Amino acid sequence: MNYITSSIFKAILIFLTIPLVLSQKIPQTRVLPLIPDYQDSLFSGPKPLGRLENKKIDEASGLAFSRTHPGILYTHNDSGGEPSVYLIDTLGKDWGKIILSGVKNRDWEDIAIGPGPDPMINYIYVGEIGDNNGEYDHVKIYRFPEPKEIEEKMVVKPEILKLYYPEGPRDAETLMIDPITQDIFILSKRDSLNILYKAPQDAFKAKKFELEKVLELPFTMSVAADISKDGSQIIIKNYFTVYYWQRHENESIPKALSRKAQILPYKPEPQGESITFHPSGKSYYTLSEKRFNIDPVLYRYDKK
Repeated sequence: MNYITSSIFKAILIFLTIPLVLSQKIPQTRVLPLIPDYQDSLFSGPKPLGRLENKKIDEASGLAFSRTHPGILYTHNDSGGEPSVYLIDTLGKDWGKIILSGVKNRDWEDIAIGPGPDPMINYIYVGEIGDNNGEYDHVKIYRFPEPKEIEEKMVVKPEILKLYYPEGPRDAETLMIDPITQDIFILSKRDSLNILYKAPQDAFKAKKFELEKVLELPFTMSVAADISKDGSQIIIKNYFTVYYWQRHENESIPKALSRKAQILPYKPEPQGESITFHPSGKSYYTLSEKRFNIDPVLYRYDKK
């Protein structure tokens, strides 16, 4: 594809995407524009890696890199999908699925990998945190260990944590687990200034917890995020922009996010709601839902 054709395609894609984004009832942010100017970046990209082989993954709303199986990523569909986490590789090939028994997919919106009660095990966290109409009095986080071996079909019974917002129902699509403190973070979506909430890891013992409001961020419509494996990098995206922070030693997540973000490269996707760091921290990956009959493509952005 030559430069002119590529530019026309990008313009058409953005034009088609704008009605979809506006339909999400975007509030007007008072601090940053919806599509800020790009800055000089630490990362280059994007590099298309492949289309998803598993056609059942048509509403990918979360993405996380395995810490146990090199080259494997976890993803899932959002509201109404089967209660399964799908395994793909870095070329989009299908590697099976993990079925969560005893639960439903009311509105799964993000997935993360992080520590848990056993320091020798990596855990998968699935966030049932979507609430478009603000009608549910609580949301849920499902936690279970990463599988030791990969099989085409695996079944787990997850731990369940019920979370309550202090001000009442909120819609969210962003879940992060701090690998250093083990804290759980949820970022709201539809507020004009998206709100960061926190729960401690030991909230799972009580099985329910009222989230703590810790920070307002100067942007809106957050749909995905990740913290690097070593905890030194944080990334958050909305439909048009990827925000990036480098975390200082002994610094909390809210303290790091209180600084001005860098803007990283991002190719607008039909409905991009997934992002994750590679375990090395030297690249990040994005994935879209299927929209406008465009099959999802896995993209990689590399550190320069």
